[in-house]
Amino acid sequence: MRHPTLLRWIGLALLTAMATALLQLLDVDAAALFAGLVVAAVLAIAGVAPRATADNPDPPVIPRPLFLASQGVLGVFIGTMADPDTLAGLGSAWLPVLVVGLGTLALSVVGGMLLGLHKQVDTLTGALALVAGGASGLVALTRELGGDERMVAVIQYVRVALVTITIPLIATMVFHASADGVVVASPSAGDQGWGLLLLAVCIGIGLPLGRLIHLPAAGLLGPMAIATIIELTGIGGDAAVSGILLGLAYAVIGWQAGLGFTLDRLRAIGRVLPFAIVLILGIGVGCALLGVLLSAWTGESMFDCYLATTPGGIYAVLAAATAAGGNVAFVVAAQILRVLLMLFVAPFAARWVARRATPL
Repeated sequence: MRHPTLLRWIGLALLTAMATALLQLLDVDAAALFAGLVVAAVLAIAGVAPRATADNPDPPVIPRPLFLASQGVLGVFIGTMADPDTLAGLGSAWLPVLVVGLGTLALSVVGGMLLGLHKQVDTLTGALALVAGGASGLVALTRELGGDERMVAVIQYVRVALVTITIPLIATMVFHASADGVVVASPSAGDQGWGLLLLAVCIGIGLPLGRLIHLPAAGLLGPMAIATIIELTGIGGDAAVSGILLGLAYAVIGWQAGLGFTLDRLRAIGRVLPFAIVLILGIGVGCALLGVLLSAWTGESMFDCYLATTPGGIYAVLAAATAAGGNVAFVVAAQILRVLLMLFVAPFAARWVARRATPL
């Protein structure tokens, strides 16, 4: 690698680190992924992004082993969210929550099909862009499924931003509840040490197994499935993914999407965004109605069920539930089940939608 290219990679890394620190101060979810996406996109559009060689103007694809490793780290992290004690917060309401989760997925698929009608968006990309949950995971698996990860990344983060902004507004104006910040505890060094072993096991088994059974986006979903099983059975104990490794994985996934940006593609995404925002708001209203159904079915308060069914913004949801003295265990368990459901089922649903939309 020539020195100018090496300097560009170093610049990309340093700028991403600074942007990540700023976004973390603003409590942005998956800050390193968003920072990597934006920094890489700006450098790519400006023509100063890293290149494979000085004579090749095309941005490089992140080395596949590094990208697969990053997917695996993210998959294991998401899998460890399936903590039995947390999911036990659903109690006997697991079936209503599951049904409502499937309803949320159906809303996302319908919204994605409508977005796919836009001439700038293919059906597969539209379906993935509007899946209501697991934004970072969806960006990581879009390329594997053949979608446009740039479009998915931008629309997914617009969705997260809109949901995060509206939660405290609705909590205050509709339910007269507070939505102050919440501090999320970091895992201990010992838990992170066991997390390295967990990563090795889940990636070492999940990736080849996922490929063997032709799992879509096996790099993410294979390790995620193994981690979920280990977590639900209690074998993993308190093992946790290192925050540093997770941040690096987020950054690599963000770079993969950002380095492919061009000015023409940015303009195309800009033309799609107004339509996408309308659909995101529509999905949000649909999810709120599902919350009404969930409240009537389970007897939980309307506010808790609204928080349980919001299509994203899990930390904002946790803050609102905690500040209002709501049923935090129920809300968090429902949100985690939604994320797991979206990431496990959405790739299959998106492929099905794309096949149905493709003329024979």
